Amino acid sequence: MIKQFIVGGQSFSSAAAHWLKQHPKRITAIVAALLLSGGGGAFAVASLGPDAADLPVQEIMETVLPLALPDYNHDVAPAYVLYRTDHTRTSDTADTLLKRLGIDDAQAAAYLRNDSSAHQMLLGRSGRQITAEATHDQQLNKLSARWSSDTNGEFKRLVIERQGDHFVTRIETATLSASSQLASGTIQSSLFAASDEAKIPDAIAVQLAEIFSGDIDFRRELRKGDRFSVVYETLEGDGEPLRTGRVLSAEFVNAGKSYQAMWFDEPVAGQAAGGMQSGNPSSKGAYYTLGGQSLRRAFLSSPVAFSRVSSGFAMRFHPILKQMRAHLGTDFAASTGTPARTVGDGIVTFSGVQNGYGNVVFIKHRGNTETVYAHLSKLLVRRGERVEQGQTIGLVGSTGWATGPHLHFEVRNNGVQQDPMKVAKQSESVPVTAAVKPAFDQLAQQARVALAAAATLEVSSTQ
Repeated sequence: MIKQFIVGGQSFSSAAAHWLKQHPKRITAIVAALLLSGGGGAFAVASLGPDAADLPVQEIMETVLPLALPDYNHDVAPAYVLYRTDHTRTSDTADTLLKRLGIDDAQAAAYLRNDSSAHQMLLGRSGRQITAEATHDQQLNKLSARWSSDTNGEFKRLVIERQGDHFVTRIETATLSASSQLASGTIQSSLFAASDEAKIPDAIAVQLAEIFSGDIDFRRELRKGDRFSVVYETLEGDGEPLRTGRVLSAEFVNAGKSYQAMWFDEPVAGQAAGGMQSGNPSSKGAYYTLGGQSLRRAFLSSPVAFSRVSSGFAMRFHPILKQMRAHLGTDFAASTGTPARTVGDGIVTFSGVQNGYGNVVFIKHRGNTETVYAHLSKLLVRRGERVEQGQTIGLVGSTGWATGPHLHFEVRNNGVQQDPMKVAKQSESVPVTAAVKPAFDQLAQQARVALAAAATLEVSSTQ
């Protein structure tokens, strides 16, 4: 019995080997099916029919007739519309503007020259976004100009459109739409150089300096290699960016230490928190650390928007007296007419002319602190007036003992001059209230994710 089984097995093996030699593709299919089936007990069985490669092949040639096409009149030009987008320039005239837009239309140029709305809102205005629609033969169909100069969430649209054999003009108001932009950069020489390199608008760079001014002295403490990430709003009209909004969240790493901030509107009763969008332009929202501590302090570090410091709180050679004297204030270089703002809430105790200060404003704050704003070209407040932090109190100038336009700024505590930057850092801040802390934490987590994504842009751009 055993011998017969062995002989039978040898016969089966011989037959199997012969079958494998004749049909290698079939056994490959069976093995593949077994492998794909995993170990689940169910598997596909390969067909044991004829191998497709062994079947006869027949080639068939047939003539295919083309479909009939409609008659085309080559003498008639196709009707299509051309679109062109640009920005207005102060040097624009009706003719130069249309020429830059690729339009050759004498009637349209004549209309622009004589239309009062075009003269007032379009020609000679720089930076307004324009879109032109023209025919294939460069005739104007429609010209639209868009701009936004206010903070009410709307923009203006000037439309000049052909209607039959003439043009009409209308002015429309529409709602801006907000979108978020992510960016990051590294300091090599200055904040503005880094923001330019990262294609970040100057208005956003100024906001960055303002947000972190209580922790970082951007005039003296920036280091090469410092880096920042930012998420900010772009406000659009008809899908085109018209202006920047506010910074929504940001991170700045200065000398190896990280500072983070997020805009947050603390809601009033009956409203939901809205921290990652600008919300109501008149809202009392503020910037907070991601842990919930307000970055708004009792005193700002600067009485002007971010500017170069021309003379700090230290000994210096006096440019008029020609001798070394203590400079018990800070000079902020700025062009004549730049708004000067109060660094804290208070009451105006003096507004007028005083010796070397020229036009000067004195403001009394709580805690026996007084601030001084000198060399102003124009005074905008009066004695006894109550002012709020950030309010414009005058315009920068060069009155009094000044060799050029700048703002001389002093902080006095009990009559003794103090370093403004140190006073700002030491002033108190207020945390977010406990009632909205859960909503704040949720938004803060979203801010962390967005800032992490923004930081990768800098990494990828350097690789």
